[in-house]
Amino acid sequence: MSTRQVSNRNDPIIENRDQLIAPMIKGEKPPERWRIGTEHEKLVYCTGDHHAPSYEEPGGIRDMLNSLTQYGWEPIIEGGNVIALSGSDGAVSLEPAGQLELSGAPLETLHQTCAETGRHLDQVKAIGGKTGKGFLGLGMWPDKTRDELPIMPKGRYAIMLRHMPRVGSMGLDMMLRTCTIQVNLDYSSEADMVQKFRTSLALQPLATALFANSPFTESKPNGFLSYRSHIWTDTDPHRTGMLGFVFEDGFSYDRYVEYMLDVPMYFVFRDGKYIDAAGQSFRDFLQGKLPALPGELPIESDWIDHLSTAFPEVRLKSFLEMRGADGGPWNKICALPAFWVGLLYDQQALDAAWNLVKGWDMEGREALRAAVPRLGLDAPIPGGGTLKDIAADVLAISRAGLNSRNRQNSMGDTEAGFLNPLDEIVRTGKVPAQRLLDKYHGEWGGDIARVYEESF
Repeated sequence: MSTRQVSNRNDPIIENRDQLIAPMIKGEKPPERWRIGTEHEKLVYCTGDHHAPSYEEPGGIRDMLNSLTQYGWEPIIEGGNVIALSGSDGAVSLEPAGQLELSGAPLETLHQTCAETGRHLDQVKAIGGKTGKGFLGLGMWPDKTRDELPIMPKGRYAIMLRHMPRVGSMGLDMMLRTCTIQVNLDYSSEADMVQKFRTSLALQPLATALFANSPFTESKPNGFLSYRSHIWTDTDPHRTGMLGFVFEDGFSYDRYVEYMLDVPMYFVFRDGKYIDAAGQSFRDFLQGKLPALPGELPIESDWIDHLSTAFPEVRLKSFLEMRGADGGPWNKICALPAFWVGLLYDQQALDAAWNLVKGWDMEGREALRAAVPRLGLDAPIPGGGTLKDIAADVLAISRAGLNSRNRQNSMGDTEAGFLNPLDEIVRTGKVPAQRLLDKYHGEWGGDIARVYEESF
């Protein structure tokens, strides 16, 4: 989740609808300026007893962030606490229970993405080796209850932790127990955004299946392959889901703005502090009627903040954000952006991918979204068959798109090789969660502590 550094009181006051659409328009870029922004989270644990370290404890999360400054990262302070870092590789930030996230810089190629990921993992592992910390690439804590997890000192998280139980049964699980890999991608125009949004939203359940990696809850199998994805189905119905309006005729920037105006607020950021506005209306804010700030009108940075508080399967800001995948190991961190770049950054590939899914109706898309957390690649797709039946075709389209981009490394390799881990999943039919379950029921003998052998 995003980290605010300054209160932009000098931002223009929002006085017309054009200012609400402006962030999306500003995101338009010609293809030669399209970039790849990859975000990945990991679970931090103490190697001695596997507990999740608190912010304050010796060698804990605060000390880890401070130690990372030796690699050139600059601290971001909130309320006297370092809660994030900024640097040439993007930002290092904290999820609510101390999950460590790298929000990577916007890069031109997947080769650069994987180099960035490698630098980050080398840094945190070096620090972890000195302080007894390890890092798990999973979609959810396999053995921790909510009560066993710490809370990070970030103002927006305190507001969300209070609000989540009012609107869903699993919002606290989302905040405290889950991890994801995401990728942010560009578009050239409103029409390009629409095609990419529709295609990626329809195929997001396939990404969820391929990266499904959260089959355990509190030390036992939970009956799901991606419990993280299941958690989102009862987090907050006002700000999650498959967004059926995206597939309707006339979908546009303005229609997404209309959706965001209906998403209840979380907060307003003023003078370095988060003001609780949970459940209040941005429409009221536009009229100076926000209960949290009576008589005050929103400024442009308030709208940017608000855009970051919706959590659909694909999110639009000044780029499109793919949100369907569980956290995973290093090769999956590289595979997710490869999957989506191949599909969305080559027009022939994008057209082919859209042709695969454009006939799906909304009822079928919703049913697929509901089934995929439990069934993975066996989830039924609209019109008959399962995700397994189209997975190889979609990967072939993505591979062709990456080869067409022809971004080569020093060895002359294109980016297509980053899809190899996904080819293996489709070939065997076993997603990462199923491999973990095989180990749990086999060589681990039901001992969930063995999952820590899967660390980075």
